[in-house]
Amino acid sequence: MISLYYPATSPVHKLAAGIKVLLLLILGTVLFQVEQIEILVGVAVLVVSLYGVAKIPFKLAFGQLRPALYLLAIVFIAQIFISDLETAIFVVLRFAILILAASLVTLTTMMSDMIAALEKGLSLFQRWIPVAKVSLALSLTIRFIPVIGVITQEVREAQRVRGMERNLFAIFMPTIIRTLKMGTEIAEALDARSFDAEDEISTGKSKK
Repeated sequence: MISLYYPATSPVHKLAAGIKVLLLLILGTVLFQVEQIEILVGVAVLVVSLYGVAKIPFKLAFGQLRPALYLLAIVFIAQIFISDLETAIFVVLRFAILILAASLVTLTTMMSDMIAALEKGLSLFQRWIPVAKVSLALSLTIRFIPVIGVITQEVREAQRVRGMERNLFAIFMPTIIRTLKMGTEIAEALDARSFDAEDEISTGKSKK
């Protein structure tokens, strides 16, 4: 479920994984500083156009955002009550752009390349942090962004059959439980295979 890589030969696929992850981090930081709607719309158009450059089918591209639409709608309504309509539009647009951008990185970057790029970027801090384990955690986090959207959509469809698609509690609780369960299953799978990121690195280096 985590491996969402879409194989293709495109400039986006060929772009170094480290650069894509760095650009995603920069985008995530800058998005929440921008206060002009025109700029946000421009960024949204740019991200969507990159899906075309990456040769990702429209159905697959839209599918990255579709599962999250329900959550975005909830955030939108909540923001209207908490602040105002303008703020709600800004917040939802920012999250939508970030989801699309993270999904684009996920679809065009192999898991192994992403982990290797993060390890290289964090190598300067290896004295203070377990670089390999942090890299694995970050790469899984990026992968989970579109996956959580898929889980939400599946839960919503299941609750629709029961006539509970408008019950926010009935959507959120199963989504949270399934997400935590999936995280636990991944952790258990890694533990069962005696996975140690640091050992994997040292083993890989010794083979070279």
